[in-house]
Amino acid sequence: MGKGTTRRNILITGASSGLGRGMAREFASRGRNLALAARRTERLEELRDELLAAHPQITVAIRSLDVDVHDDVFRVFREFDDELGGLDRVVVNAGLGKGQPLGTGYFHANVATARTNFLGALAQSEAALELFRPRNAGHLVLISSVSAMRGMPRNLTTYAASKAAVGALGEGMRADLAQTGIDVSTIFPGFIRSEINEKVKKVPFIVDTETGCRALAAAIEKEPNKAYVPAWPWTPVAYAMKVLPLSVVAKMA
Repeated sequence: MGKGTTRRNILITGASSGLGRGMAREFASRGRNLALAARRTERLEELRDELLAAHPQITVAIRSLDVDVHDDVFRVFREFDDELGGLDRVVVNAGLGKGQPLGTGYFHANVATARTNFLGALAQSEAALELFRPRNAGHLVLISSVSAMRGMPRNLTTYAASKAAVGALGEGMRADLAQTGIDVSTIFPGFIRSEINEKVKKVPFIVDTETGCRALAAAIEKEPNKAYVPAWPWTPVAYAMKVLPLSVVAKMA
């Protein structure tokens, strides 16, 4: 298996809302079997029922999972793998968007974001690769953010740093697995409306959840090393963020 192979059995974490829920709908419409994990099982049950009603030919497995409980990550991934007869793709999507400027008394919020977004992603990556390495096959997808391009101010400081760490993690795994049958993609979404940002009103270039998730699924299917989604305008914007003065980039937050 490798690029160009249809990944039939797909695990998505953080699937109860936002981008995870939207990607589940997109992959279900493509006839893929799904393993959906999140903390809120009642929302997973609703999503499972919706997907099976619309696409009765697919299998949808669900599990409660808090990615901060690392032993549970390994257990749930193995259970999904057994239930679906082998996972072909794992989408590391679960994350937090809360945070406050450093030094303002909200360390608890910042450390929660750092723990979930990076250590949770690390645990999920380890658990996925423990399944993929013996088979020399699989597609690991990490959902980062365009905010990872540079350090960001105010409430985004810790979030952007955690997503930059996810980007570096993905690149390291690509280097390590370059001569294997395992592919690693890092996806950098731009501003896509979801529950994580629903209270933010003025956001440049934002697209609705359905449009954004359709673009995410299409990008993931191509199995790139990296992708900025939606490609327009985020591919040129991401490049600009890397080279513009920090004072200019900070105004984008």
